[in-house]
Amino acid sequence: MIQPRILITGATGKVGTALVSELRARDLPVRALVRGHDARSAVLAAQGAEIVVADMYDPDQLQAALTGVQHAWYLPPMVPLMIQSAAAFAVAAQAARVEGIVHMSQWTSHRHHPTAMTRQTWLVDQLFATLPGIASVRFNPGMFADNFLRVIDFASLLGIYPILASQGRSAPVSNEDMARTAAVLLADPSRFVGQSVRPTGPALLSGRDMAAAVGRALERSVLPMDLPLWMFRKVARLQKVDPYEVRLLITYLEDHARGAFEFEGGVTDIVQRLTGRPAESFEAIARRYAALPFAQVTPGNRLKALASFLATPMVPGYDTAGLDQRLRLPPAATPSFGIDDAVWRAQQSRQMSEQGAGIAKLRLAA
Repeated sequence: MIQPRILITGATGKVGTALVSELRARDLPVRALVRGHDARSAVLAAQGAEIVVADMYDPDQLQAALTGVQHAWYLPPMVPLMIQSAAAFAVAAQAARVEGIVHMSQWTSHRHHPTAMTRQTWLVDQLFATLPGIASVRFNPGMFADNFLRVIDFASLLGIYPILASQGRSAPVSNEDMARTAAVLLADPSRFVGQSVRPTGPALLSGRDMAAAVGRALERSVLPMDLPLWMFRKVARLQKVDPYEVRLLITYLEDHARGAFEFEGGVTDIVQRLTGRPAESFEAIARRYAALPFAQVTPGNRLKALASFLATPMVPGYDTAGLDQRLRLPPAATPSFGIDDAVWRAQQSRQMSEQGAGIAKLRLAA
């Protein structure tokens, strides 16, 4: 049987890198789309991936990258005009006669969401679903565990765990579990055509639950500390996070506080059903992050963390208010969070009834 060639966009990112590794471990032919050749792409090439350089906004370059590919993974870039990239990818995929696309969506995908990125994500969901002759699968996990573990160095080095999501609960999922699940979908998208697949972690956790798990992973006492948004804007600027990403995350934290990520139980066992292995616990994921170089307890790391902690109050925070207007992004005519919208609630309730832990199986195409 001839194995399908699979194109991975965002191949040098955290999920993309894990996904390329997972597919190559299955001996599937992988073409990794990157912005340019560097050390990260060299690692992928060493694993046997074919490296192609292409502009994610250029349909001609995308068509060339997709030619000879049967299945593709589309990861939307977190930029103001993401929709242009998705449209170019759709045009190129049709021209290259791609057979199936698995695309990263959002659990909060909603036509009236306050953020333009999430409204665009909803449009991309509809666009890919209507591409003739292409099996489209929507991949919409909840909150990424990575969002909550970028500050694990503060816990390991200073004994403080900043809590971003002080209200609401979610079931954070690891990059590796997302990659394992996506690899199953990409091997044969036709089995899941038209489906919306939601991998999550194994349990709903509050911010303080996460702090306790981090403490157990580090085997030390960790003090949970609520991080107000004004302080978060300062930390983000100090860490040179793109202000547009900060704007998005702040709104998703509002989704979190409103209960969007714990809606209808908030947990699925999709990871185990599709991969045969249960999703990693937050504590297990935290142990892996604690082993990374930036979180190691060394004099240099401790001094760097302390200097960052002391400098934060003096750094001007990002001004994200009105950022969409400054970027000239079209506003929502009637903005609303999904949890407050009857259509969103009905759709997500149906998905959770199909994919919630221990309930019905995914519908498979004949």
